[in-house]
Formats: sequence, structure tokens, C-alpha cells
Amino acid sequence: MMAGANIPVYNGAITAGALLVSESRAIARLLLNQPAPDDWHQAIVVDNVLQKRSPVSAKRQARLIKDRLSLMTPDLWKMVESGSADLATQAVLAAAIKHSRLLADFMDIVIRQHWQTFVPKLSTKDWTDYLKTCAQVDPHINQWSDATRAKLKRIVYLILSQAGYIDGTRTLKLLPVSVIPEIRAYLIDNNETDVLRCMEITQ
Repeated sequence: MMAGANIPVYNGAITAGALLVSESRAIARLLLNQPAPDDWHQAIVVDNVLQKRSPVSAKRQARLIKDRLSLMTPDLWKMVESGSADLATQAVLAAAIKHSRLLADFMDIVIRQHWQTFVPKLSTKDWTDYLKTCAQVDPHINQWSDATRAKLKRIVYLILSQAGYIDGTRTLKLLPVSVIPEIRAYLIDNNETDVLRCMEITQ
């Protein structure tokens, strides 16, 4: 898919946070109650349900999580809100993949190639080369600062670590992951096969 002249394919919204599973549980709980704008403000800013140091940080992360979860249905929100740690983590990952093509393509292209070619770990060069490839599709990436590129790398690698696809952000060793049956069934039933493809890269 090629980008239109003024429509970015990739964006840096993911810099607001990694998986944020505990925060996502709180946001999923809110969404399931269908909050009015005043209720949302009360929960995020006044009650500080995300337990952030500043209202600005709370609103920024709440917006990211809401944007992710809003791409999925309440059935997935319930998994996030009350599921086990593993179930909630994979549910949030599915929403994050749907929300960020930057994350999705990195998993589907770079990590998949590593598994197919038996290269057992990621590297910093993988990220640099990946962004060069992305820029061929979306020239807007050429406008990203070095600081933005570095932060995006940290966030994507942290997501992969939190989701169990690598053993840590320093060693970057790839780990096999099995998609939990409930998540797999949800993604198939809701025609999210692209998301499932990204999550099944190690199989």
C-alpha cells in the first residue's frame, strides 16, 4: 500500500507509551461503562485512575490507550479489563498492532524474516534499516528527528519485550510465542487476520 501525497502511512503516536497493560485495564473498565466526557475527565484528570504524575501525562496515555482499544470491540475490552495477565497482555498487543502500522510491519517483516532465516536476535541496525524501508513507502518518515526515531525504537522493542517476543531490550534474543486460543478466536471472528498474522510470526 503506497502513501498518498499528504497521508502518512506511519505515525509516531506510539511514543506515548508501550503496552501499558495495567493502565489499559483501567481504560477498558471505563470504556465498558460508556463514560460521558465529564465522566472521562473526572476519571483521568481528577481521580487520576492511571496514577500519573501530571494531568498532561495522564491525558496523553489515556488518549493512546483509548485510540487503541476503540479499534476493537467490547469483547476484547473485557479480556483486557478482567483477563489473566497473559490474556490481557495479548489483548492489548492486538489492539496496539491494529493501531500502529509501524509496530505491525516491524513484527510482520523484520521479526518474521529473523525466524525464517534462523537469526536468533534483533539488533539496532534492524531498526535503522527498517525505517529506511518504511521511508520508501512513506516519505514523511524522513522528517522524523533522531530523537523521535530513537524513542520509537525503545518503545517498539519494549513492547516486544513486555509481550514476550524478545527476552529483554538489551539482549534482544527472540522468543517463541503462542497466541492464546481466546485471542486467536477473537481475531478470526472479527476478521482481524492481519493482526493475527503479526502475532503468529514465531509459529
